[in-house]
Amino acid sequence: MSRNSKDTIGNKREARVKSKQGTNSASPYEGKMREGRGGETHQISTAHNATLTSQQGVPVADDQNSLKAGKRGPTLMEDHLMREKIFHFDHERIPERVVHARGYGARGYFELTDPVPELSRADLFQRKGEKTPVFCRFSTVAGSKGSPDLARDVRGFAVKFYTNEGNWDLVGNNIPVFFIQDAIKFPDLIHSVKPAPDRGFPQAQSAHDNFWDFISLMPESIHMALWVMSDRAIPRSFRFMEGFGVHTFRLVNKKGKSHFVKFHWKPKQGLQSVVWDEAVKINGADPDFHRRDLWAAIDSGDYPEWELGVQVFDDDFAEDFEFDILDPTKLIPEEQVPVRKVGRMVLNENVDNFFAETEQVAFCTQNIVPGIDFSNDPLLQGRNFSYLDTQLKRLGSPNFTHIPVNAPRCPIRHFQQDGHMAMQNPTGRANYEPNSWGEDGGPRENPDKGFVSYDASVEGEKVRARSESFDDHYSQARQFYISQTAIEQRHIVSAFAFELSKVERMEIRERVVSHLRNVDKGLATEVAKALGLARLPKAAKPARKPLDSLPASDALSILKNGPDDFAGRKLGIYITEGGDAAIVEALEKAAKKKGVMSEIVAPYVAGVTLSDGHVKQADQMINGAPSVLYDFVAIVFGDGTAADLAADKPSRDFVSDAWAHCKFIGYTQPAEPLLDAGDIIGTDCPGLVKIGAGKDAAKLFSEAEGLRCWERFS
Repeated sequence: MSRNSKDTIGNKREARVKSKQGTNSASPYEGKMREGRGGETHQISTAHNATLTSQQGVPVADDQNSLKAGKRGPTLMEDHLMREKIFHFDHERIPERVVHARGYGARGYFELTDPVPELSRADLFQRKGEKTPVFCRFSTVAGSKGSPDLARDVRGFAVKFYTNEGNWDLVGNNIPVFFIQDAIKFPDLIHSVKPAPDRGFPQAQSAHDNFWDFISLMPESIHMALWVMSDRAIPRSFRFMEGFGVHTFRLVNKKGKSHFVKFHWKPKQGLQSVVWDEAVKINGADPDFHRRDLWAAIDSGDYPEWELGVQVFDDDFAEDFEFDILDPTKLIPEEQVPVRKVGRMVLNENVDNFFAETEQVAFCTQNIVPGIDFSNDPLLQGRNFSYLDTQLKRLGSPNFTHIPVNAPRCPIRHFQQDGHMAMQNPTGRANYEPNSWGEDGGPRENPDKGFVSYDASVEGEKVRARSESFDDHYSQARQFYISQTAIEQRHIVSAFAFELSKVERMEIRERVVSHLRNVDKGLATEVAKALGLARLPKAAKPARKPLDSLPASDALSILKNGPDDFAGRKLGIYITEGGDAAIVEALEKAAKKKGVMSEIVAPYVAGVTLSDGHVKQADQMINGAPSVLYDFVAIVFGDGTAADLAADKPSRDFVSDAWAHCKFIGYTQPAEPLLDAGDIIGTDCPGLVKIGAGKDAAKLFSEAEGLRCWERFS
């Protein structure tokens, strides 16, 4: 690709996607501003139809688009309105992160398995087998530090690579697209989903009027809304979810040749989620479920692993692709551009101190190394401004790179000095450059090794607008929906119905359903039926006619990308007095052989006496270990104990929840009365495995490799 090619891809695309839609307009406010005079304090009005202003009182003409050099060009630093808005947003909370506050991290390494020097000069991509230290932090987005792990939400997936050429931060999510196209709308998005300012709730929830009001007025958000209403938003574990860089970046090789790239993390143990009823109950039983899971896996030596993949494409593909590769609400199907695996990340160390590492780690999208560069994605451009500003506020000093978790592992040489909490300063007389002090004059720039931005041509009028190539808001949402299995589609319908049932204003519900009509009429009809709407609303008028020709993509389904085996999952073994000791031993041995974690659950935490006369200590007491905490369960009861426990609600719930959530259930004959009490009709139902002797344990593990018995789904 020519070094002088334009990041704007070319005028052909502009001509091809020209739309009659006008520029988006801001929602006006009305009311009076009371000017502060003397000791008076001015009040901020949000009354309807008044002109929106900046904090300095400057009237705002466009609150939907940042200032760019051409509709598809880079965001300009002179955009004082966007900078002020994001600057204020970044400083709303201290010391907790405004977003991604609820997080958990671990240390590990990235090992290069397929060098790509032809694509990138980045040092970590050059030598097969070389390991680069990493720190990885997973998080929810909307909730506070004290919120539960299983909220329906996007999950942050941020990785800091400590390379030989400085730190590279790949700051992404577990969903490959985002709600908005321009960073200037990020404060509005997050304000809408956070607790309402007048009442301070709801916490870590999107099922409320403010969020869906915003979504229903921003058609560009509909694609992401489909993802968030899918099972992707309630993952079983950090270990079983994908990660994405979201944006389009560039890879640049030593000759200066550039390719566009999208980054993917693929979990080695496959994808897995929970169902909504499980998520609600897990949050009550163990709000630290994801944290505990990651800690326990690493602590036991079952190290989580992901493969780093890249989708690489050139200007010709970008020109011909149905959508704009700079639009962060769009993805590139893997069937069109396959994901090339270039390395693997292994997390093998838990942190020594949560605050020192997980809480103080500072990720910045602007942290890139030679060989990696940005595109003109307007959301990415705004993030590059926002993250550094956020770290200054949250960590209190420009010296946050002195904190060990943020410090590069390569030599650091510069003239920056002093500031709050400076741990080290340049030595010698010279603290400026250029200088004439010779060998004592400090470091010098290096054109050969230093970072050089890709020299894409940039031109265009200064405008607040979006390219018409960003106008299609529904086609990929439809593609995502038709790519799901029937079970996953039903979950999406249920999620929309649940969330919108919490919305009080009928017109908001109807607006959302009107957008869903442009995605899939069947989806819209089912959601409207579940809400009890008297009529199906008319379809929202699209800015650009959606495509109905996009094929399904198997890569977008969780159930089509499940694990090959049961490794890394968790078995709950519920035992009572007189339970068959040989069966319990066989289950534990089979679990260990398969790489499955197991826990003993009993009526008493001190344990019970099994059939061979020895006391088996319990890991959990039944009223503190519901079956939602396990991937499958086994019930090994002694004679006569099930009848008594049939009246015990935690015991009944242990069975009935496992059944309702389509989990595989192993049981011994003495446990049958409890199965009857748990509303399980007939022991010949799918997913029930009778264990008559220790040798039957292998049968349970073999059948349970499918994770869920979806035949029972209703």
